[in-house]
Amino acid sequence: MVFKRRDRRSPGRAVLEVVYPRGGWRRAFDYVKHRIRRLPDTPEKIGRGIWAGVFAAWTPFYGFHFIVAALLAKVLRGNILAALLGTFAGNPLTYVPIGVIALGTGHAILGRPPGSDPGRGLGADFAGAGRDLWHNLGAAFGPEQAHWGRLAQFYHDVFLPYLVGGILPGIVASTVAYYVTVPLIAAYQNRRRKLLRAKLGRLTPREGGAAGRDTATGAEAKTGPDTGPDRR
Repeated sequence: MVFKRRDRRSPGRAVLEVVYPRGGWRRAFDYVKHRIRRLPDTPEKIGRGIWAGVFAAWTPFYGFHFIVAALLAKVLRGNILAALLGTFAGNPLTYVPIGVIALGTGHAILGRPPGSDPGRGLGADFAGAGRDLWHNLGAAFGPEQAHWGRLAQFYHDVFLPYLVGGILPGIVASTVAYYVTVPLIAAYQNRRRKLLRAKLGRLTPREGGAAGRDTATGAEAKTGPDTGPDRR
């Protein structure tokens, strides 16, 4: 098959490459930077797309950041591909600080202390919500009764504070990304246009000179060599 991988990855290797890419994080960042710079759009539209992608990374909708970023880019009239690349701001290196900042800000805005210890208790909230989801999935097709207690606790202690608390720092981070991206993209595009014009400028004299030589040769062939007025 055309798109089939030549080297089959084991499940463990696939998970490891999600946490740490094969070429390293520097290569991954360089790839994203290269793709953003080469997008065929105005710097402002690319910047608005980056804004949408970075802001989506601050939302608790894990697994749906692409969808959130694309919708925001559509509303803001930004570049959708830039928005998808902007979600790279949320990655295994940044998820922990993003989560800590969003949760802390959310609990402060809501005016209530965290419902669990920020270390061990947060993991317990996620695990409890996962158990309820799994149990309720089976209960939907069996006689068992659905349980919503741990899901409700997860919503109260984690999801809602994360959603509320991610708005303000998300706006700040995405706005900084916008004002950093736009001048960089504009400078790159201007430099690229100058290089193309210089390349065309170097090619044009050569073509003109060759055309001039061909014209002169053709004229000489028609009239014959210049023998001068006194030569027979």
